[in-house]
Amino acid sequence: MDADVIVVGAGLAGLVAAHELTSRGRKVALVDQENAANLGGQAFWSFGGLFLVDSPEQRRLGIKDSFDLAWNDWQGSAQFDRVDDEDSWAVRWARAYVEWAAGEKRSWIEGHGIKLLPTVGWAERGDLRADGHGNSVPRFHIAWGTGTGVVEPFVAHAEQAARDGLLTFHHRHRVDALLVEDGAARGVRGTLLAPDDAARGVASNREAVGEFELTAQAVIVTSGGIGANHDIVRRYWPERLGTPPAEMVTGVPAYVDGRMLDISAEAGVRLVNRDRMWHYTEGLKNWDPVWPGHGIRILSGPSPLWFDALGRRLPDPCLPGYDTLNTLRHLRTTEDIAGHDHSWFVLTRRMIEKEFALSGSEQNPDITAKDRGAVLRDRLFGKGAPAPVESFVRHGEDFVVADTVEQLVEKMNALTGKALLDPEEIRRQITARDLQLANAYSKDSQVQGIRNARRYIGDRLGRVATPHRVLDPEAGPLIGVRLHILTRKTLGGIQTDLDSRALGADGTPVEGLYAAGEVAGFGGGGVHGYNALEGTFLGGCLFSGRAAGRAAAGQTG
Repeated sequence: MDADVIVVGAGLAGLVAAHELTSRGRKVALVDQENAANLGGQAFWSFGGLFLVDSPEQRRLGIKDSFDLAWNDWQGSAQFDRVDDEDSWAVRWARAYVEWAAGEKRSWIEGHGIKLLPTVGWAERGDLRADGHGNSVPRFHIAWGTGTGVVEPFVAHAEQAARDGLLTFHHRHRVDALLVEDGAARGVRGTLLAPDDAARGVASNREAVGEFELTAQAVIVTSGGIGANHDIVRRYWPERLGTPPAEMVTGVPAYVDGRMLDISAEAGVRLVNRDRMWHYTEGLKNWDPVWPGHGIRILSGPSPLWFDALGRRLPDPCLPGYDTLNTLRHLRTTEDIAGHDHSWFVLTRRMIEKEFALSGSEQNPDITAKDRGAVLRDRLFGKGAPAPVESFVRHGEDFVVADTVEQLVEKMNALTGKALLDPEEIRRQITARDLQLANAYSKDSQVQGIRNARRYIGDRLGRVATPHRVLDPEAGPLIGVRLHILTRKTLGGIQTDLDSRALGADGTPVEGLYAAGEVAGFGGGGVHGYNALEGTFLGGCLFSGRAAGRAAAGQTG
């Protein structure tokens, strides 16, 4: 045996599993197709959001949360409808995860040195129904250091375990097959890739220079999702979401290629819920890309007006920050706009200064660097948009700026090369919306949502602009933002039990084989069901990686 346990994938779930194993004295072979610069995988690039329930941060802000409320939200969002089959373990994983988020999770991450910002974000505000999709209250806790800060302690643990002789890094090792003998996992076989010193996230070469085989008592697959493989995204794009866009931007590095899903299936593992996926509708083309097709998501406050490609305001609940998949469904199933791959935000300079943030560790250098002074100076007391947002306004090809509606629409039409937008119709809709601001009450659902958001101190201070007329010259200039579909998360995958044991076609565990993180739908083959409540990507990697590492340690003891 080359190790007690082989972990396939050096992302967050793999690092957490390796930490659980080496902390118990097990020897680990950590195998990854990328170089050492990419330790932490996709999680390194994330904003660092963590879903927590009834946390001290929430209570200090006057947010009343509970397990019952969160579990109701989760079920309304997940809409599990395959409970006798593909969702049978996902439902159990979901409840266990919400219990963890309402209990031990906060102290567990703190025990690993992960600190949280004092504010709590309100992501996925939902479909406007009490029993439907969405977070009833703010639950999006951002880690100091963003995703980099979440990954950091587990990278440090792995490097220390390597110095202690308990962990061996196998970089540039691409797994092509799981070795299963007599119904039990015994190792992996694959291709040695040529050395490549590319920087983190940059696409590396796939030149084969040899082969390898490693054996162990157990194997944990933590290889991530499909977000960078548009062919797989299109292959499993569900009919309920209409047709996939002809052009999408990519929210993850090229190595998030989904290869290990089919490789696992070839070894006898059961894959479930492959039609469930999570793609954002507020993507930008990165003006300074790291990986091919690099896209960045706008994390918008609730105020920008959202128009389809033909210039009509999107219907409820397709509002900024509310319901990602309903918005995607509307854009891809409405007959006269499904042939267009974009939509539009129209907003004011005053809105963008207060309400625009960009997802990703590199787009939030103040939080990533854990610079409290910069956060206070730039986000709460500073004037103007955050520097990364301002850079996109200046350099990004998806932004246009003008003083009048007519000038703005002319530039928007020029950007797409087609006169799809009518300035008179855009002005009519903006004027109608502006008239709703004369009173503290309104029939416009978006205006209602803005006022509701400002009742929460976290939004009022740092996230939601004071309500104002879009056509108020003092709030200008006007800004138009072309939005693309951005690929991101896989919500289905390898079906696992609560110990992260991979299940075979007959529903029984494959001896010695485990799966965690996105490749397992973050647990059970689809813990989110159809919709994510956000802040659940990193948490799902932590929870399922921990379960896999502990269970594999028990097997190999």
